[in-house]
Amino acid sequence: MDKQYNRLFWNGVFIVILLLLGSGIYLSSKSIDYTWRWERIPQYLINTDPTEIRAPFDGTVVVENGGKRVLVDPDMGGEPFVVERFDVLSVGDGDMVFEGDAVAGIEDWRLGPIAWGLIMTLKLSVVALVFAVVIGLFAGLARISSNPALKNLAITYVELIRGTPLLVQIFIFYFFIGTVLELDRFTAGVAALSVFTGAYIAEIVRSGIQSIAPGQMEAARSLGMNYVQAMVYVILPQAFKRTLPPMAGQFINLIKDSSLVSVIAITDLTKAGREVVSSTFAPFEVWFTVALLYLVLTGALSWLVQKLERRLAASD
Repeated sequence: MDKQYNRLFWNGVFIVILLLLGSGIYLSSKSIDYTWRWERIPQYLINTDPTEIRAPFDGTVVVENGGKRVLVDPDMGGEPFVVERFDVLSVGDGDMVFEGDAVAGIEDWRLGPIAWGLIMTLKLSVVALVFAVVIGLFAGLARISSNPALKNLAITYVELIRGTPLLVQIFIFYFFIGTVLELDRFTAGVAALSVFTGAYIAEIVRSGIQSIAPGQMEAARSLGMNYVQAMVYVILPQAFKRTLPPMAGQFINLIKDSSLVSVIAITDLTKAGREVVSSTFAPFEVWFTVALLYLVLTGALSWLVQKLERRLAASD
C-alpha cells in the first residue's frame, strides 16, 4: 500500500512539473509582441481550397445546361475553352474574362508543402536507414576481422567519418562525388546519411559482438559450424538483442540528421518549413509544427523499437 501511495505521489509531482512548464511557456508567449496565427497552419498540411480552372485567353463566358457546362468564347475567334467538370462556378453567363482569370473550381484536398516535406523526410530516412544498416554490419564485422586489410580499412572508415561533421560530408557527396558520378540531390543526400550513420552502427555492431562470451563461438565451432554459420546463427542474434537500444538511438539521430540535407536544396521537412515561413511570416507556428512532426516520427520509431525489445525479451 505504501508503495502504491509513493507511486501516486511521484506521478502527481510529474504532472505538476508538466503543468508548471506549460504555464511558463504560455506566459512567455504572452510576454512577447507577437500575433499568433495558428489557423494558417492547417492549409500547409492539407489544403482543402478548390483547385482553380483559369481562362487560357480573353473571352466571354457562356453558361449552358443549367450551369453544368461553361464555355469561354475567345475574343479573337477560334475554338472555345470548355469546362464540363467543376464544383464551384466563379463567373456568370455573359461575363467578360481575361487570360488567367478564375472560371471555375474543383473541390478536393491535397497535401500541403509541410506534408510533402514530411514524406520526403520519411523517404530519405527509410532508404538511408536500410543502406546504413548494411554498411554498418559489414564495417562492424570487418572491425573484428583477423584480416589486417579489412580491419584497417574499417578503422579508417569509422574514424574518418566520425571525425568530420555531417554537413561537410553532405557538401562533399553532393558537390564532389555527386558531380563525378552524376548523382542527383536525393541520391547524394541518402549516400551521405548512409555513410555517416553506418560508421556509428559499425561501432555498435562491433561492441555488441565483442560483448558475447568467446565460449559461444567456440561452442558453435565445436558443433561443426564454420565461422560464417556461427556468426549468423549464434553470435549475431544475441548481439542484435544487446545492440537494439543504442541502434534505436542511432536511427532516431538519423531522422533528425536528415534535416541537414536541406542545404543541397532537397525539400525535406526543414526546408519546407523555411519556405512556409518566408511566405507566411509566422515562424513560431511553423517551427513548432515542424518540431512536433519530427517528434511524432522519432516517437513512433522509439515505440516500435520498445515493442520489438519486449517481444525479443519474451522469446528468451
